[in-house]
Amino acid sequence: MKLQSLFSLLGLALLLLAPRAWAIPAFAEQTGQPCSQCHVGAFGPQLKPYGRDFKLYGYSASDGEKHLPGVAITLQSGLTHTADDQPGNADQGLKANNNLILDQQISLYFGGRLGNETGAFVQATFDGTRAGFAWDNLDVRHAHATTLFGKDIVLGLTLNNSPGVQDLWNSTPVWGFPYNQSSVAAAPAAAALSDGGLGQQVLGAGAYLMWNDLLYAEFTSYRALNAAMLNHLGSGPSTGGPTDVYSGAIPYMRLALQHETDTHYAQVGAYTLEARRFPGGDRSTGLSDQLRDWALDANYQFKGSDTHYLSAHALFLREQATLDASRLLAGTQASNRLDTLRADLSYSYRNTWTPTLQWFRTQGTSDAAWWGTGNAVPDSRGQVMELAWSPLGKPDSIPAWGNVRCALQFVRYEQFDGTPLQASGHNTVFLSFWLALSPTYAREVNR
Repeated sequence: MKLQSLFSLLGLALLLLAPRAWAIPAFAEQTGQPCSQCHVGAFGPQLKPYGRDFKLYGYSASDGEKHLPGVAITLQSGLTHTADDQPGNADQGLKANNNLILDQQISLYFGGRLGNETGAFVQATFDGTRAGFAWDNLDVRHAHATTLFGKDIVLGLTLNNSPGVQDLWNSTPVWGFPYNQSSVAAAPAAAALSDGGLGQQVLGAGAYLMWNDLLYAEFTSYRALNAAMLNHLGSGPSTGGPTDVYSGAIPYMRLALQHETDTHYAQVGAYTLEARRFPGGDRSTGLSDQLRDWALDANYQFKGSDTHYLSAHALFLREQATLDASRLLAGTQASNRLDTLRADLSYSYRNTWTPTLQWFRTQGTSDAAWWGTGNAVPDSRGQVMELAWSPLGKPDSIPAWGNVRCALQFVRYEQFDGTPLQASGHNTVFLSFWLALSPTYAREVNR
């Protein structure tokens, strides 16, 4: 723990002593733009139009200067308090409550240009809660801009390891609010497969297009990695990862329409995903479960000025599970359904203060054997309230090659895993600190 404390203090000292620059980790090094140009609240991952275009065009936009490789480091620390104690935390060597974790996550990134039309976003993470190191988000892209029927079109390819990590919008689960959560507070058990269930478990290749800055379409086919490979990458069964085995291709399709004016931006879209799964890797029945997800999402941004920026997101996600294998192995029903609804609204003042409010709800069919909850349903609902402060990341920030985000978050439950009884006992106050810096750009500035 002392080593992580020293790392935190060293990072803060570097931020305070560094000279002025015009780039921040990891992509700003090559674009010459401050964080606030790409991100709402001057800190990721929520994107503005410039940030979405940077991703769409394959992370390859540049200021034309030569730079060192775009490397960044982030540190996430957090203090968690829950309304009721959590005795189960002792299994992780934690206190029943009021846990301060200085190394909740330490991530190393490579991000940026690999060629004129090619770029990448690569992340590896140390999880201080379970003291494990693993690969994290991966998205390698190639994008080519041309014309079709007299209209601009961007044609792209993507290689990534999580359905939705390649998405341009912040309504889908991978990049959805809340962007930083406690790693030790209990969370509702039920979640759809595309709601994080395949992250870092698969590898997929796909193609996408954006036509006339209006219509976006994508198809990506994923394959599950085998257990031995996942164990080497830190996300397999031996390192606490899922034991389920997926068979065959996992297709993912995405459609979206967007429209932008000088002060307004709007998007509506949909995605689908389908997978065949052997629960726990058990093939003894010769049958598998089939999971089908489909979702509708929408985004709106008011971008009138750098002083006031409004951003709203909404997602409705339905999963239909046909449980041929689980019905025989665990006595579940033949099928089940889970609906997830999330909506959030954030307001950023001077790219510095960003309050956000989210309302969430999950509802599903009744099946104790499938959900594992006391009253057989997975229903949960509540709100997330957060106030974030990002003092850096603006054009006049000193230094501009580092950034900090501090946030106070309150999660309130009206229902938790099927029951309103004691739901409020899971209410969580989370105080987080998020540090980001780019050692390669700091070296450029100081040499």
